[in-house]
Amino acid sequence: MTAADAQEAPEVVEDVFDGKTTGIEIEREDPAASAPEPVIAKPWDPAQIRVSTSTFSLRNILDMIDEASLELAPDFQRGKVWKPEQKSRLVESLLLQIPLPAFYFAEDSEGRFRVVDGLQRLSTLHAFVRGGGDSFRLKGLEYLDQENSGFGDLPVQWQRRIYNAQLVVNVIDPATPTEVMYDIFKRINTGGTPLNAQEIRHCMSKKRSREILKRMTSMPEFNTATNNLGGHIRMNDREMALRFSAFWLQGVDAYLEKPAIDSFLERVTGMLDRPEEVPDEKVESLYADFRTAMTNAFLLFGEYAFRKWPEGTEARNPINRALFESWSVALTLYEAADLERRREAIVHAARRRMTEDFRYLEAITASTGDARRVRYRFEAAAEDARAGL
Repeated sequence: MTAADAQEAPEVVEDVFDGKTTGIEIEREDPAASAPEPVIAKPWDPAQIRVSTSTFSLRNILDMIDEASLELAPDFQRGKVWKPEQKSRLVESLLLQIPLPAFYFAEDSEGRFRVVDGLQRLSTLHAFVRGGGDSFRLKGLEYLDQENSGFGDLPVQWQRRIYNAQLVVNVIDPATPTEVMYDIFKRINTGGTPLNAQEIRHCMSKKRSREILKRMTSMPEFNTATNNLGGHIRMNDREMALRFSAFWLQGVDAYLEKPAIDSFLERVTGMLDRPEEVPDEKVESLYADFRTAMTNAFLLFGEYAFRKWPEGTEARNPINRALFESWSVALTLYEAADLERRREAIVHAARRRMTEDFRYLEAITASTGDARRVRYRFEAAAEDARAGL
């Protein structure tokens, strides 16, 4: 054991959202690691970055949503955390004719739009005006005496005021490079609770990749191995499935050529959206290997799968995304019967590494996108999975 190995193990910190633990370990930055590659790694031609500004009536935008020409990112769950009072005061702002902050839409080559910024606001207004399962009544208003009113209960002139409200929309032209679209999103993502990287990818992606990741995280094998993480409120389940997909499709060497995790995952999201790059047959192979990995992980580690589990403790830590990506890829190579036979040796090797190898602990704790740390944790998982052979 080296002097570095003898250092104190990094503290495990679980992510918290809206006052509740999420079951996922936080990935921290380490000043000692190499600086991550910028999202935009080359100078872009400003002529390619086109954002135009238009004004739409709310009625027009709601019609676009109903006609499916404006997409509100299906399965996006974050909007549900808005409290009734927050939703009601948004509606009250329109009734008081207070201008709302500008919205951002991304236009695709077929003339359809996706909401880049303003998803929660538009979801709220659509639910109030057009109803459906997410409809609500006004509650906790500050100025207007319309407590417990639905849209249909408002005076006709107030309904008209809502419909005629003018919303300023910045539209990102489809000719803008995908990487720049992501960067624009990150720059304008300054709402009450900023979106995380996977939530941004979800909003910017197309239906095909969203359905692939949803199917992966809906598998019983995934939920058994992760203690029912599917449907995670911050989409960490989808990010983990995407990380597996990225390294399964591209390999570690491809990552090391351009070692920036967000850019890597954005590229693979685009690949999953294009059947010509990842055909349906390849997707079926992806599902099969993912199912195998989840089954094997639970067979070996049980309720400790993808969690730090050093020797001398039986406490169950939150799920670690770096462990998930490296071990899930490693375990696609083995049959269950083989792993069952070698289970004790593999678990011993993995736990010993988490106890004594400080370099490994760094690689799964902080600055996990660093090229050297990515390489080391994948090599370590592959080595430990061979224990007992």
